[in-house]
Amino acid sequence: MLIRIYHLVIKELLTSLRDPKARLVLIVPPLIQLFVLSFTVTQEVKNISLGIYNKDIGKEGYSLIQRFEHSSLVSNIVAIFSQEEIDLLINREVVMGVIVVPEDFSQRIYSGQTAEVQILLDGRRTNASQIVAGYATNIINTFFNKSTKRQTEIRMITRNWFNVNLDPRKTTVPSLICVLATVLGVLIAGLSIAREREMGTFEQLLVLPLTPFEILAGKTIAVVFLATCSAVMMIGAANFVMDIPVRGSFLLLIFSIDLFLCSVVGVGLFISSLSMTQQQAILGVILVLPTSVMLSGFTTPVENMPVWMQYITVINPVRWYLVIVKGVFMRGMGISEVALNCIPLALLSIVTLSAAAIMFKRRIE
Repeated sequence: MLIRIYHLVIKELLTSLRDPKARLVLIVPPLIQLFVLSFTVTQEVKNISLGIYNKDIGKEGYSLIQRFEHSSLVSNIVAIFSQEEIDLLINREVVMGVIVVPEDFSQRIYSGQTAEVQILLDGRRTNASQIVAGYATNIINTFFNKSTKRQTEIRMITRNWFNVNLDPRKTTVPSLICVLATVLGVLIAGLSIAREREMGTFEQLLVLPLTPFEILAGKTIAVVFLATCSAVMMIGAANFVMDIPVRGSFLLLIFSIDLFLCSVVGVGLFISSLSMTQQQAILGVILVLPTSVMLSGFTTPVENMPVWMQYITVINPVRWYLVIVKGVFMRGMGISEVALNCIPLALLSIVTLSAAAIMFKRRIE
């Protein structure tokens, strides 16, 4: 049986590697997407355009505005002189927010009263608005702390673990490796059996002395090997080209990605067994991939989702491997923690591959 599976794996690898289009898909797009998305997919907000409506003619109002103008995060300051301009600029998305300094701002500070500053934000960009609100609040609080005389000065010292300079690429790139490996695994597996049907070689495969289990085993091993090679290339590019080192064990990372790919390849083979053509397989892959990525915690933390949806993410392999790849890359996750997250991946691999085997057997009968 092992010899038959071995020869089937060699046949699948040769079929994929001899096809110029297949070689191109395995090498070029993942690397291009890794580089492009690492700079575009980020939660960081830079080059902020702010509107300033300063009604105060005193020194304190001017000093507060100067802090915004000299902030490294603000690239454009738009002076506003009326309430109507605020509505117009936000409506046309010229500015992301407006800082309104009331006319009695300096007077209240000098008299020791509570001074207020209004921050108006564009609610259509929810995440960006929350981040800008945090930036603006930090600048205003720093200004008040230095403007108000205190007997005891409180100084905060902030230190970031695992990502000292808060470089967004150090968190984004490992996640992208996980997502792109998912795309490759599901896509290649999803097209494998459907491609055999379209090319007319599926019947030839069935007349070989191979059981359905051996056919699926050979296809699974071939797809996992190809997707792993692409993942290793992306890890190498992240490590040596983008200067994002793997702080943990490289062997643990490779072992876990093989286990993870088994689970997603099972999903792809299930889709391929259901599909009669490659177009149908692609539609099935398109249905599965966005849902898997959105429920993985890549764009939105799992903790922020509704409780009932958090239970659904348990059956998503991408969620568990995302924890592993970020942990190994950023903080050197040890073998015990990796093993803890590999247990769900192993169970999901058994479930998905078994479902694919059952569906494949029913379709050939």
